[in-house]
Amino acid sequence: MKTLLLTATMLLTVGFLNAEKKPFAPKDFAKGRPFSAAILSGGTLYVSGQVGAKKDGSYPEKFEDEVKQCFDNIDEILKSAGHSMQDLVMVQVFLTDMDTFQRMNEVYVKTVPEPRPTRTTVGVAKLVGKARIEITVTARK
Repeated sequence: MKTLLLTATMLLTVGFLNAEKKPFAPKDFAKGRPFSAAILSGGTLYVSGQVGAKKDGSYPEKFEDEVKQCFDNIDEILKSAGHSMQDLVMVQVFLTDMDTFQRMNEVYVKTVPEPRPTRTTVGVAKLVGKARIEITVTARK
């Protein structure tokens, strides 16, 4: 019995380590970036951090609109891989001002469905461009 269990564990480990990595991105995702929008590996989708920039590179003036735009960008990437916000299992939020936490959370609870995924929120000194927030997610069907 122990041999069978050990063999099964080894096969699962080897399968996970050799899991194919498949990139996903919306059709209009900027080309030539040094990262993928998302990678599907071992049945889990890992989405790169998204800021609240619109397609034209501008940022909304209102912070809540920037948060919503982050989630819109994430949703578009999720859909390109056949996933949805319902599939989220982990969310990581990076804020340049922790005083905006409650404002971010108000948008978050309207956008991320129950059961809500695990979440980490971290204050950082600076993000790319004019971004005040960056969000990365992990999803699994």
